[in-house]
Amino acid sequence: MKEEHIWSKKPETMLDWFCVVGACIAFYLLLNNLNYFVNGIGKFLGILSPFAGGIVTAYILDPMVKFFYHKLFKEQKKTRGFAILLAYLVGALLIVLLAWLVIPQIVNSIVMLFTNFPQYIQSIQDLLVFIQNRFGVDLSSATKMLDDSEAMVGEIYSMATAAMPQIVAGLGSVASNFVGIFTSLAASIYMLADKEHLLHQLRTLAHAFLPEKVAQNTLRICHYANENFTGFFVGKIIDSAIIGVITFVAMTILRLDFAVLISVFIGITNIIPVFGPFIGAIPSIFILLLVDPIQAVIFCVLILIIQQVDGNFIGPKILGSSIGISALWILFSIVVGGDLFGLVGMVVGVPVFATLYGLAQEFVHYTLDRRGIDSEGNRVDAVVEDEENVFE
Repeated sequence: MKEEHIWSKKPETMLDWFCVVGACIAFYLLLNNLNYFVNGIGKFLGILSPFAGGIVTAYILDPMVKFFYHKLFKEQKKTRGFAILLAYLVGALLIVLLAWLVIPQIVNSIVMLFTNFPQYIQSIQDLLVFIQNRFGVDLSSATKMLDDSEAMVGEIYSMATAAMPQIVAGLGSVASNFVGIFTSLAASIYMLADKEHLLHQLRTLAHAFLPEKVAQNTLRICHYANENFTGFFVGKIIDSAIIGVITFVAMTILRLDFAVLISVFIGITNIIPVFGPFIGAIPSIFILLLVDPIQAVIFCVLILIIQQVDGNFIGPKILGSSIGISALWILFSIVVGGDLFGLVGMVVGVPVFATLYGLAQEFVHYTLDRRGIDSEGNRVDAVVEDEENVFE
């Protein structure tokens, strides 16, 4: 006799009715006090935020730790701690090197841009006046717009000067959160050092509190999602770093201005699929357009060539089949993720959708197998019979 499911069982005893009424009252109180409930969850998550930072840090450094542990130390016993230490040293070295080489150049470029901005505006206005006098094209509205932009930049400069005390106070608050930062780093170290034990505990909890089939599927989905996220982010970061370096070298050879500032901006925005190159290229073109329109045209051609090389050679070589979805679904995941969660959604939307897409494929194939048909709607047993008749 088939066992009756708990959700299809009718309440029979007083205890059953008591549980039903209690659940209804609890649900009503939850809806009536939803704001307090959400605020409580927010406070609880705020308390756990250092550990969330530790999870993110450990997740980012884990591929580097695995590389050092497997390739450098050959999985020898008691060497995982050295692999973790080496990964942190490499990460800290990259951050310090990037700050030492790039940040002063970026600051100098920004200062130079704002200092010479009136001259840039004046040169463009002179160019527009020349075109207007030479070809008889009315460009007075564009000239007026440039006048407004110069006033706008002056207003932005005044606002930035006035906001300097708040910026200093913000930096002081970051320094005051040193305990939280230290907690995140310590938590990430413990997670990396005790990774296998923690994963074993999570697997044990899944098998202990979930039905066996559900536990197996849950762990399989988590493993599949981890592969998607790791493959996408590691490959995308490497790809973006290569694009940033190529942009810097090419701009230096072509003697374009603000090479460091623009190449760093291009490399960072390239992490965003599809729209990233345009997000990085449009402000960069505007900056070069202020300096010299010819440089802006050269940069347009350069960035088109670099993106073609990236899309056809570098990207597929590094990312491979880690995404596993077509360009249409990549565009869909970026638009939906960006609309729901902003910039973060645009970045994580692709691996999230790739995971959901793979699970949906499995469910579709499972449903087709249950119905005994293939993807074209043909009966599987009929296809097998036709093949046997052909061989006869």
